[in-house]
Amino acid sequence: MASLEDRYPDNVPGKFYTDFQCLDCDVCRDLAPTVFTRNDDGGYSYVYQQPTTPEELEQVREAMESCGVEAIGCDGA
Repeated sequence: MASLEDRYPDNVPGKFYTDFQCLDCDVCRDLAPTVFTRNDDGGYSYVYQQPTTPEELEQVREAMESCGVEAIGCDGA
C-alpha cells in the first residue's frame, strides 16, 4: 500500500501520487498516460497531472488496481 510519507516529490499536489515502491514497470503510464509520466533519471513514475475527467479518474483507478507493488496512493493533499 502506498504511503503518503514516502511519496515522490515530483508528484503534483492532489489526491493521487506514487511512492518509493514504484518499480518503473510502465503499467500506470500505459493505462493513464495523461496522469502519469516517468522520471528518467530516477527510473520511476509519478503523477504529473491530477485526473480532471471521469475517463482519467477511471484510468487512474485501473492503474491503482493493476500496480503490482501498490505504489499508487489515493490520499494526497
